[in-house]
Amino acid sequence: MNIWYAICELLPVEMLQWDFMKNALLAILLMAPLFGLLSTMVVTGRMSFFSDALGHSAFTGIAIGCICGISAPVWAAVIFSVGFALLFSYVRSRSNHAADTLIGVFSSTAVALGIFIATLGGDSFTKYNQYLIGDILSVTPAQIGGLAIVLVLILIFWFFHSNRLALTAIHPQLASSRGIRVGLSQTVFTVAIAVVVTLCLSSVGLLILNSLLVLPAAASRNVAKNLKQYHLLSVLFALIAGVGGLTVSYCLGSSAGAAICLVLALIFAVSFCFRKGRG
Repeated sequence: MNIWYAICELLPVEMLQWDFMKNALLAILLMAPLFGLLSTMVVTGRMSFFSDALGHSAFTGIAIGCICGISAPVWAAVIFSVGFALLFSYVRSRSNHAADTLIGVFSSTAVALGIFIATLGGDSFTKYNQYLIGDILSVTPAQIGGLAIVLVLILIFWFFHSNRLALTAIHPQLASSRGIRVGLSQTVFTVAIAVVVTLCLSSVGLLILNSLLVLPAAASRNVAKNLKQYHLLSVLFALIAGVGGLTVSYCLGSSAGAAICLVLALIFAVSFCFRKGRG
């Protein structure tokens, strides 16, 4: 962190005079590639509602952690979200229901369970507001370290399996015929989403977290001409929105997560206009 602080001090940027802004910027530079890469598979595989359900399960995990007196409830949420993702993959592989139906079942159950546990015994719900709205300005060096480790693991996984994941999302039957273990690929991907969503929950907020897993790839899909551009533009848009949103929130005193989401929405609108212009 000392090296990062030294780099920030060399930049003539007013908001970087504060340590919490330096931490927030570094967290965004780590989260943006995560969301950018995962977003492409979420959009391609039509899993946007599933990522939202994972956010709800993460909140339930945090509520369980708080009730059990765990000092770091985020890690309880990680375990619960991973279990939720594995259970969903298991039920999905053995059910005739459509994916959106199963997602609705799991999502509504997770929300109800989270609210039930959070208000158990008449407890106040206000202490969980930070997980609903998010506050990236309160991110700690330990959380940044966790994001860095996850980013490295995701990049390694992406380097070796991105093509397989893309084929699995687009045409599972063809992927299976080529020897790709579709079920395993889908399970690993859902677990990856669960971990990323949970670690970013307190920074971004449950209410808008899902937009960060949809908008980067949705905007990229409007203008990308091939799969490589699709991935690169998704990451680039996430980075631009992250830095731009943090700057806007600092200047106007607004929520950083909401500002990032709005910048992404603007990028999507502009990219959509270019798409229409291309005919």
